[in-house]
Amino acid sequence: MVKLAAFKRGGVHPDDKKRLSKDKAIEVLPLPSELVVSMSQHLGAPATPVKKKGDEVKRGEVIGTAASYISADVHSPVDGTVIDIRRVRTAAGAVADAIVIKPAEVQTTQFNERFDWETESSDELLKTVRSMGIVGMGGATFPTDVKLTIPMGKRAEALIINGVECEPYLTSDYRLMMERADGLLEGVMAAARITSPDKIYIGIEANKLDAADYIEKKVSEHGYPIQVVRLRVKYPQGDEKQLIKAVLNREVPSGKLPLDVGAVVMNASTAYAVYEAVRFHKPLIERICTVSGESVNEPKNVLAPIGTKFSDLIAFCGGEKDDLVSIVAGGPMMGFAVSDEDTPMVKGSGGLLLLPKMYEEASFPCVLCGKCVQHCPMGLQPNLMFRNIKYGNYQVALDLGLMDCKECGCCAYTCPSQLPLVQGFKLGKKMARRLKK
Repeated sequence: MVKLAAFKRGGVHPDDKKRLSKDKAIEVLPLPSELVVSMSQHLGAPATPVKKKGDEVKRGEVIGTAASYISADVHSPVDGTVIDIRRVRTAAGAVADAIVIKPAEVQTTQFNERFDWETESSDELLKTVRSMGIVGMGGATFPTDVKLTIPMGKRAEALIINGVECEPYLTSDYRLMMERADGLLEGVMAAARITSPDKIYIGIEANKLDAADYIEKKVSEHGYPIQVVRLRVKYPQGDEKQLIKAVLNREVPSGKLPLDVGAVVMNASTAYAVYEAVRFHKPLIERICTVSGESVNEPKNVLAPIGTKFSDLIAFCGGEKDDLVSIVAGGPMMGFAVSDEDTPMVKGSGGLLLLPKMYEEASFPCVLCGKCVQHCPMGLQPNLMFRNIKYGNYQVALDLGLMDCKECGCCAYTCPSQLPLVQGFKLGKKMARRLKK
């Protein structure tokens, strides 16, 4: 019997719904008629556009430059022509300039030349990762070169690869592990060359044990010093703090970062993007996106260029069913409701869900049942925080640990009164930041 690790405090066990798309091999999306490439593809400052209407662009060419240290370059996903530059809103709500590109009928730019990254220094590899616009692809979109930079006085004792994919419905990381394991593992070793960890782990949940077995087989074939850690199915195990607790049994203190306990955590898809960056000098210009849910006709895992409109993804998956009520970018626990099907896909777009009506939207007064407290993986008191935010007592909410909230949705998932707890915490954080300013 395989022993499964897990974080201990809080968490929930929603139906993972992965059966809808788990066995669907990655399919390549035919090029759409236009791509809308937002300059806000990452955490931090939006990139600055460096192209104008009418310019010809090549696949992989820089079209937006990083505007600060916490930022990332944006590259053209295709050979084509800039037909417009306009303001767009991403699924996460960020409003920024976007370069609209009409793809050329014949795509000529390829990334076939192989580079010998094994002979390069960590600084050279970091420079490549930054110039290729790599960001975290698990949803946070933090610039990867910044995450892999180890400050003076710190040490990476462990590099942990997040293959958990704990959000229901999503299977893009699973398909990546099953279909592109060699490249993923090479990307892990490139990241390890940069960070020099003592140990390397890959965490995979028990609803993907076939992927764990396959990755372990590939690790053995290559002779890599990587340990596969099998994890109990538990949400939100993919959060880096919970993953560190499950793998290393270390707890990241309030206000601290994983590196403060000697850990660097990187998503599996990000590791594959690092591989393409250092081996082929290929920028992050496409990604795998799970299109799933009970209200899409043909759930699929789709490799699509960044800037693809959600409407094109939905059409490729057979269109929507008549019972469609909501479209969610990301997973159902932490994703964002989308009102416009022409919203563009960004670097962090790992999933697109089409869902029927799943629950009554009306909420009721808190009954003080304590379920939100019981299931909070951060050990917070969501009921008290929500109450104080409701009445404008933002400092009290901060004192209760509001900024430690991961917005994972465990509290809202278990709330019998269906209170909009996560929305309340988002508002509370926003108002608290305004007060500080």
